[in-house]
Amino acid sequence: MWSWALYDWANSAFATTVMAGFFPLFFKQYWSAGVDPARSTFWLGAANSAASALIVVLAPVLGAVADRGGGRKRFLAAFAGLGVAGTAALAGVGQGGWVWAAAAFVTATVGFMGANVFYDALLVDVTGGRRMDRASALGYALGYLGGGLLFGVNVAMTLRPGWFGLADAAQAVRASFLTVALWWALFSVPLLAFARERADTAPLGRAVAGGLAQLRDTVRDLRGRRQVWVFLAAYWLYIDGVDTIVRMAVDYGLALGLDSGGLIKALLLTQFVGFPAALAYGWLGERIGPRTGILVGLAAYAAVTVWAYRMQTSAEFYLLAGVIGLVQGGVQALSRSLYARLIPPDRAAEYFGVYNMLGKFAAVLGPVLMGWIALATGEPRAGVFAVTGLVVAGGTVLAVSGVGAREVAP
Repeated sequence: MWSWALYDWANSAFATTVMAGFFPLFFKQYWSAGVDPARSTFWLGAANSAASALIVVLAPVLGAVADRGGGRKRFLAAFAGLGVAGTAALAGVGQGGWVWAAAAFVTATVGFMGANVFYDALLVDVTGGRRMDRASALGYALGYLGGGLLFGVNVAMTLRPGWFGLADAAQAVRASFLTVALWWALFSVPLLAFARERADTAPLGRAVAGGLAQLRDTVRDLRGRRQVWVFLAAYWLYIDGVDTIVRMAVDYGLALGLDSGGLIKALLLTQFVGFPAALAYGWLGERIGPRTGILVGLAAYAAVTVWAYRMQTSAEFYLLAGVIGLVQGGVQALSRSLYARLIPPDRAAEYFGVYNMLGKFAAVLGPVLMGWIALATGEPRAGVFAVTGLVVAGGTVLAVSGVGAREVAP
């Protein structure tokens, strides 16, 4: 279980340093230098959405194949390798090369999200179906800590490049992308070496054919599993808001004219608040139930997005980042463990393929919608209310449906 959780430590460096931190900042100020801010926001949203769209297509098929072939760790290694390569490629993109930067980012993000399909599915294998709230929260907690530690080093590199033998902040950011690639590759090794997985059950060719047939069965099976498909509908709505805030927060702050250094430090604060908060949420989920824990977090998210509309100063952004750090990992961890309770354990990768597909399909809409509203209105603030509506709608579906209210076997 610890080897499994360490993969969150590994890949969270991409989520913090690249996805949430330096990429949106560098994309706007270095790779898109001279481009209108609203237009660069649109293209950043489009890059995020393009990566998500690819995963929408791939995730359920790959999950079904991995269930038939028992190759979850092999698929995870392949996608993680793609993510590592795309991240390293960002270091080689020069000033003004926003097209190449977007292409490398899409490649890395597809690797990141594709690997997560199989990482999530392994939760059932490594826990044997027991204490999944705590195991899921452990992964997110280690992710916050590991991602935060490397992000802290990367921030220091940009603030004091001379200490690291670097010429300037721009070179430091590009070097940071290389450190993320190395970190991701190195700390993926324990999962690949030690995490438990069901043995292979079929050769790859037979697994592909059987997996596609199994996927068709899953779609039919979902109709008879009300708790699963209602939860997925709620998740599809609220995770859009969660992912959009993660991906677009720095760009939003820059568009409001806030100091870039303060925005990066606020993200660092989120990581270190998120580490103990995610562990606490795992404990809370075991006592009040994952459903109630999710609803508490979503209420906080709704309040944060309304507040963000009126935000004026970097100090407010710090406070906002702290609140998000308290609930973000908890919402993600308890969503994963609640879903794992609702699905058949022997088809976990297949069902988590659907889970990730819906989550990433939401991320197709969220960033590009926020960017389009900013472009159409010339007012970046207006986009946050689309996020508010999605979070509230998802929480409402989960609350009124009764899904997860009782601990029941699939």
